[in-house]
Amino acid sequence: MPIPVLQLKKGKERSINNRHPWIFSGAVAKLPDNEEGTIVMVTDFEHKKLCYGFLSHKSQIVCRLFEWDDLSENILTDAYWETKIKNAYALRSTVINSKNTNVYRLLHAEGDFFPGIIADVYADVVVLQVLIRGVEKLVPAIKKALIEIGFKHIYIKAKTSSTVLEDIRTGSGWLEGGVEVPVVVKENDVLFEVDFIDGQKTGFFVDQRDNRELLRTYSKGKKVLNTFCYTGGFSVYAASGGAAVVDSVDISKDAVALAGKNMQLNFPSFKHGTIAADCFDFLGEIEKDYYDIIVLDPPAFAKSAKAVANACRGYKQINLKAFRKIKKGGLLFTYSCSQNIDKDLFQKIVFGAAADAYRNVRIIHQMHQPADHPINIYHPEGEYLKGLVLYVE
Repeated sequence: MPIPVLQLKKGKERSINNRHPWIFSGAVAKLPDNEEGTIVMVTDFEHKKLCYGFLSHKSQIVCRLFEWDDLSENILTDAYWETKIKNAYALRSTVINSKNTNVYRLLHAEGDFFPGIIADVYADVVVLQVLIRGVEKLVPAIKKALIEIGFKHIYIKAKTSSTVLEDIRTGSGWLEGGVEVPVVVKENDVLFEVDFIDGQKTGFFVDQRDNRELLRTYSKGKKVLNTFCYTGGFSVYAASGGAAVVDSVDISKDAVALAGKNMQLNFPSFKHGTIAADCFDFLGEIEKDYYDIIVLDPPAFAKSAKAVANACRGYKQINLKAFRKIKKGGLLFTYSCSQNIDKDLFQKIVFGAAADAYRNVRIIHQMHQPADHPINIYHPEGEYLKGLVLYVE
């Protein structure tokens, strides 16, 4: 059966020729009437073959692209997808030190030229999140490739928004094997419990590994406040770096309890403060000049373009509160994981907060996601995590 064709409007092929992996509805002259997730051939207005992608009738992104080089219709076999996964694994084998780390991202959607899928490794378990219907149809091939690599336990976790918006029908559950949850993983020789069944995302924020390690190098003898702590990743690293005081704050009681468990797992005798409170309120109420280091790692405030204005206000407010309270000569580790707020805008927001606080502030590090979260050079939107380490006078 021939592959259906999505035809672009005249003059709309430039971004496709530049290998940007998204096509929006406004660029389309002819959209095939096939079911959600069908693989389509994309052509320009003159019917020249350009690439392949996954069709979507329900998303603003009507096609997510994955192949430009080989446009023969016989390539889209299980072996094709298995090669993508094995190439992704080869990259991780290069950038991850398996001697001290067994938790990492194996598949990073467009960053691995495989849109619509996330896969995180926790010891000998792979946790999948299938984000679009087209990838859902490939789950058997994905499973086969992971087993061939050597993974014995594969869990698929349904994402509510994808189930509603992208017509994903597969629920959460084991695709292969099965282990008792939570599992204990090792990151830079630090231990964490991970509950990928009931936890947020796939259970752990893998993308902050390098930034947690950076915090460890600055923590000796310091009083450290970790806000929006979730599993306590930054907190445990601070303790491992010799911090004198570590306090973890999150609005979720379950989160601070988990942060406490992870501290106990590594440092049973460390006096660790766990506070279930709204982080905005907590920063407004704490004593000025007490903390040497404050970590701001909030959830994504801008999950859509429409939310950017409110998100900017939220980021400015939380940074302003931290600037007003941090000790002179202190360090502020501040992050945004909102894809809709780029690093230049984020830096402008933090600049505004620093100016309103009347503090002299210097950037000493600019941070981003680690190497196992690669950024497709043709898809700058993939650079979603950005951060600054600021020296505050």
